[in-house]
Amino acid sequence: MISFPNAKINIGLFVTEKRIDGFHNLESIFYPINWKDAIEMVRADQFKFETTGLKIDSEVESNLCVKAYRLLEQEFSLPPVHMHLHKAIPMGAGMGGGSADATFVLKNLNDLFELNLTNEQLENHARKLGSDCAFFVNNQPTYAYDKGDLFEKVPLDLSKYQILCVYPEIHVTTAQAYGGIIPKKASYNLRNISSLPIIEWKQHIHNDFENHIFDLQPTLRSIKKELYDMGALYASMSGSGSTIYGIFNKQIELTDRLNSFNCRWV
Repeated sequence: MISFPNAKINIGLFVTEKRIDGFHNLESIFYPINWKDAIEMVRADQFKFETTGLKIDSEVESNLCVKAYRLLEQEFSLPPVHMHLHKAIPMGAGMGGGSADATFVLKNLNDLFELNLTNEQLENHARKLGSDCAFFVNNQPTYAYDKGDLFEKVPLDLSKYQILCVYPEIHVTTAQAYGGIIPKKASYNLRNISSLPIIEWKQHIHNDFENHIFDLQPTLRSIKKELYDMGALYASMSGSGSTIYGIFNKQIELTDRLNSFNCRWV
């Protein structure tokens, strides 16, 4: 069984409240994009997990794919599998690649072993792995709130636009991301995004992490400016960074500077 977990971008990200459990409440639009990993999974005599592609610097048992398998193995006494992950979505890029991988493992195991879990049940399992993991069960444009793991479908379709993602190989830690955040009420109701012309998004929709992360990493601010200079209708950082994306009417020729980064039209 082979599947292709896809990344997502955040359109707007408002951090609205510090929770008593240490997490933060937020509001954002999660939008799936065509930047994908690949996972192959087959039945086996003993469990094995291996990776190719981008190097993953972590122990096997700490990988979210393995954690997803262990989660269902414990509940359903699953037999062993041989799992191969080919990693193409950059790690720590704010595009949810690891979360997508973990959730696709849940979905693959559900199909491979005919566990008959509903999407709602898969979402509940995915929430145990990470706040945005559950999004990748239905994997459609979604208004996310609470910890980013409760959802409402939004009728947002960007298929007529071209989205350029620029990952400059800059790692932003969770501590850095939240260290400069002062939670406040969202300045725009993202549930209404489909009724707001994209050319007006710049005035209403922003990512609360940008200001202080851009101060820490000025390269990110300059990439966003360059995307607007090139004609982007809207540009933003995704998640807590460091991917910067721009939404264009059409694909354009990239500058030498942008080509020096990890760029992809999605």
